[in-house]
Amino acid sequence: MNDDINNMNITRAYKFKIYPDFKRQAEIDEKLLLSQQLYNKLLEKSISSYKDGNTKVSMAQFNEYLKGIIQEDDKYLKLYSQTRQDIFLRLIKAYSNFFGRVKKRTAKKGFPRFMSRDRYKSLTYPQDNSSFSIEKGKLRVSRIGTMKIIQHRTIEGKTKTLTIKKVAGNYYAIFTTVKEVEVPKAEDTNPVGIDVGLKTFAVLSDGTNITKPNFRKKQEKHIAKWQRIVARRYKGSKRRQLAKDKLNREYEVANNQTNDYLQKVTNKIVNLGYTSFAVEKLQIRNMVKDHSLAKSINYASWNKFFQLLSYKAESAGVKVTEVDPRNTTKTCSNCGNIQSMPLSKRIYLCEGCGLNEDRDINASINILNRALDTKGSNFGSKTAKTREGHSRSHVQGDFVRPQREAVVEELKTYSANAVHADAGEANAS
Repeated sequence: MNDDINNMNITRAYKFKIYPDFKRQAEIDEKLLLSQQLYNKLLEKSISSYKDGNTKVSMAQFNEYLKGIIQEDDKYLKLYSQTRQDIFLRLIKAYSNFFGRVKKRTAKKGFPRFMSRDRYKSLTYPQDNSSFSIEKGKLRVSRIGTMKIIQHRTIEGKTKTLTIKKVAGNYYAIFTTVKEVEVPKAEDTNPVGIDVGLKTFAVLSDGTNITKPNFRKKQEKHIAKWQRIVARRYKGSKRRQLAKDKLNREYEVANNQTNDYLQKVTNKIVNLGYTSFAVEKLQIRNMVKDHSLAKSINYASWNKFFQLLSYKAESAGVKVTEVDPRNTTKTCSNCGNIQSMPLSKRIYLCEGCGLNEDRDINASINILNRALDTKGSNFGSKTAKTREGHSRSHVQGDFVRPQREAVVEELKTYSANAVHADAGEANAS
C-alpha cells in the first residue's frame, strides 16, 4: 500500500424529507407518543430503584425494566424491537453524561429529566437489518409502512441507522452511513489560523475575512410574534399546538439558512489549498454565561462551523488542530507582549513593538503560531518566520492552488450579497 495513503472510516448523515399520508402520519405520531411514555417509565423505574438502594445503571438493568414495563402494558410492543432498545440507550447516555458532569464537578449537573411530548421528536432504527429500505422513491419502514421520500442525492457507504424525525409538522428521514475511503497524506506546507468572532464571522491568518449574514435577526420579529400567540393560547389545546408548529417553522427557517451558509463556507475554505487548520478550543457553555453576548454567541454557530470544518478537512486529508484560546486577542503576534483589548478596540497597536494590525488578524496569527509550536521542532523555522517578520508568506506562497483568489472573492461576494439581501428585505417589509 502507498505510504502516502491513509484508509479511514468516515461517518456521514443524509437527511431527506418524507411525505407520509394521513395513516402513516398517525402511525409515526402514535409511536413518538409511545416512545416518550416508555422513556419516562424507564426513568421512573430507575429513580425508584435508586431510592431502594440500587445504584447500578447498566444495559442489563434497563433491559429488565423494559421487560417489566411490557408485561404491565403490551401496547409498547407496537414499537419495533430495535427502537425500544434505542430508547433505553438514550437514557443510559443521559445518565452517563450526568455522571460525567458530577465527576468534573460542574455547577449544573443536569440529572436526566422526564420528556414532554414536545421534546421527544424522533424514532431510531439502529440497525439496517431489513427494517427499512428505499425503492423507487418510496421509503419502507417496519411497523410504519411505505411513504414518499425526496432523495435528492445518492447515499454513499454502508447504512447503519435510520431516524424518523418530526419537526414543526414536517417529517424527515435521516440515514447514518459509514464509508471507508483512501485519504492522501498532505504535507503540512500551507497552514492557516482561523479566528471566529461576532463582528466578523471568521478571519484567517492570511487576511481573508468572512462575514456571516445575521439570518436569525430577520426572523426575530416573526419568532416574537408566534411566541406571544403561543403564550396566549390554552395549554393542551389544538390551537396552541398549531401556533407552536408555526413558531417551530420560523426557527427551522433560520436554522436552515445558517446551516446552508456554513456548509458552503466550510466547503470553500477546505478547497482553498490549505494543508492544516488551527482553531481555538472554545468553551461555548462558559462564554454564554455573559448574558450580554449569549444570544450573539449562540447565533454565531461556532460549534457547528468547527464540526463541519473538521470532518470535511479530515476527508481531504487535512488536519484541524485546536489550541488554547487564552489571550490570543491580547497577545502581540510579533513580540509576544500582552495588553488589554476591550471589544471596542478593533486595531491591535502593540505597546511593546508598535505593531499595527487588525485585532482579528493578529489573533488568527497567534492561533496559527500556537498550533505550529505544538507540532515539534520540524516547524520551528516556519514559526520563527511568522513571528519575526510578521509576514503572511506561510499562507501566500506557491503552494496555494491557482483558483484560490477566485474562491476568496466568491466567499466575500457571497457574504456581501447575503447582507445586502437581508437589508433589502428588511426595508421592503
